[in-house]
Amino acid sequence: MASPFTDETFAYLEELALHNERDWFNANRERYESAVREPALEFIRAMAPELRRISPHFTASDKKQGGSLMRVFRDVRFSPDKTPYKTNIGIQFRHERAKDVHAPGFYIHIEPGRCFLGAGSWMPDKDALAAYRTAVAQRTADWRTADWRKAQRRLGDWQLDRGQALKRPPRGFDADHPAIEDIKLKWFILSQNTEDEDFLEDDAIEAIAAKFRQSKPFLKFLADALKVEF
Repeated sequence: MASPFTDETFAYLEELALHNERDWFNANRERYESAVREPALEFIRAMAPELRRISPHFTASDKKQGGSLMRVFRDVRFSPDKTPYKTNIGIQFRHERAKDVHAPGFYIHIEPGRCFLGAGSWMPDKDALAAYRTAVAQRTADWRTADWRKAQRRLGDWQLDRGQALKRPPRGFDADHPAIEDIKLKWFILSQNTEDEDFLEDDAIEAIAAKFRQSKPFLKFLADALKVEF
């Protein structure tokens, strides 16, 4: 299946970054619909069967609101940056239990010159984070099998995002544990940078799905840690 995204998708996002204001957005709303939102929803629909091949428990929803496509409007309430619109396409494929627990999922970020993929659990709540850390501590051999550093050939270009890891071991964990640097993580995410062109290729959907399949051992480890279905 050919990619629903086109050069116009990226041209629109570049122009939005230059004219991030309501008047410009409203004047170009039809372009947003035709170049961004509708292609994104088509992409989500095409990814649904690909996700089911990884696991039947991840959701690809093409609802215009509350689905896999993240809203274009920025939450500026607590931000010094008051520009009203996101200048990227954000797509999240959440675990069906995401409303109950901070279950792992997949993320796609499309932004000119800054495209990337994500797989895992970002900013989990304290209970989920404790479960992940405990699983790493108690099932270290399994963790290292799922970890990108020990399975580089299988996981390709995925990298473990260390973000803002703790400087000291979290309470209750041995500072001498062989996996202590991973136990210090504040989130458990694999990320992979991609090129803009990757989303324009005829095999874009299949290629991105293949990358997500590479991360399956990592996602399964996190799901098992939370005792949710995979």
